[in-house]
Amino acid sequence: MTSIREALRGAVIAVSLCGPSAILALPGPAAAQEAAKQEVVKIAFIDPLSGGGAPTGEAGLRHFQYMAEVLNARQKQFRFEVLAYDNKVNPQETLIAAQKGIDAGARVLVQGNGSSAAAALTDFVAKHNERNPSRQVIYINYSAVDPSLTNEKCNFWHFRFDANSDIKMEALTNFMKTRPEIKKVYLINQDYSFGQSVRQQARAMLKAKRPDIEIVGDEVTPLQKVNDFAPYVTKIRASGADSVITGNWAQDINLLLKAAAEAGLQASFYTYYAGGTGAPTVVRQTGLAHRVFEVKQGGANEGDAATQEFEAAFRARTGIGSTYPRAFNAMNALLIAMQEAGSSEARKVAARLEQVRIKPYVGSEGFVRPDDHQYFQTMFVSSFGPMEPGMRFDEEGTGWGWKKAGEVQTKDTLLPTTCKMERPS
Repeated sequence: MTSIREALRGAVIAVSLCGPSAILALPGPAAAQEAAKQEVVKIAFIDPLSGGGAPTGEAGLRHFQYMAEVLNARQKQFRFEVLAYDNKVNPQETLIAAQKGIDAGARVLVQGNGSSAAAALTDFVAKHNERNPSRQVIYINYSAVDPSLTNEKCNFWHFRFDANSDIKMEALTNFMKTRPEIKKVYLINQDYSFGQSVRQQARAMLKAKRPDIEIVGDEVTPLQKVNDFAPYVTKIRASGADSVITGNWAQDINLLLKAAAEAGLQASFYTYYAGGTGAPTVVRQTGLAHRVFEVKQGGANEGDAATQEFEAAFRARTGIGSTYPRAFNAMNALLIAMQEAGSSEARKVAARLEQVRIKPYVGSEGFVRPDDHQYFQTMFVSSFGPMEPGMRFDEEGTGWGWKKAGEVQTKDTLLPTTCKMERPS
């Protein structure tokens, strides 16, 4: 297994390369010759960079840009370049952006926010690769978690480095079943494939694990189109719910928490994305210390010394915390696969990427399952509250940070798949 520490060694180097002195330094003949030998790998980053999802997409972009710097400083075989495209969380815009990226020379497509966009993209990639064998691409999915993407819609060219929503709900409900204070739960989710999956699995898993819990509300809202969640919070309060489960992300989680803060709602929130850009600031405003939870791949405060040093360098360079540790895992795995393949050719890389075993940013074990190209890793449930001894990083200058509340080992996240992988001949 490749250690994550090997990938972290380049972090400080990457930061120093981007300082003022780097701008003034011109490469000598030897450096120029070495650079000419590098294989340039263009990555098309396709996510919302405008509208309500923009802060989320921009944060993801910074993660991949930073990792390109790190990996470029760490080795000289491949040089990564990240091209950014705004898909406005729209499937059609996603396909237009994908084609633009491919036409610009990208052979790796990266997308994450919005499973409807992901479903369109994975179909597009499969068809494109079949029709264009000399211009095949790999699709790295870092945040679209609809389970169908690694089940009935799986394909050889798609790799998911986030846990799917069923895996996350399995971890979240395993944590919730140990909390006897939970009696009444309200579900509020976005009205598209991912949100529907969250609400369905929450009902099924709570019924199996805690049949005494009453579901007192089940709401769906249009994706990134609600500007005021106050009416929904009024319903939550009226229901008598002591807990809320939500998969909402970007402005939909931020505005939900904002409305809860303004209404003084005293309920616990069990979320997928309360760690996203802007959400920690709003959680702080609710005053719900250690009552807002997120199921995640682990944050900096859960990491070992090497991880925390990497986090410090990342924050110094980008000005944000690592909301997407899976982006680090994906880029490290991609480099390993390319090095083992000795090429950036999509088919060769995919054949190696599906065999990758790499220790995750936080946690003990991580690997891609060849059957469906799902990356499995240690999962955590963290709560947000005032800084305590042993917590190094707060979020967004709030003085509050994430603290581990529960942990699920990798082996206990291995849900079965229905994927019937069709491999290129």
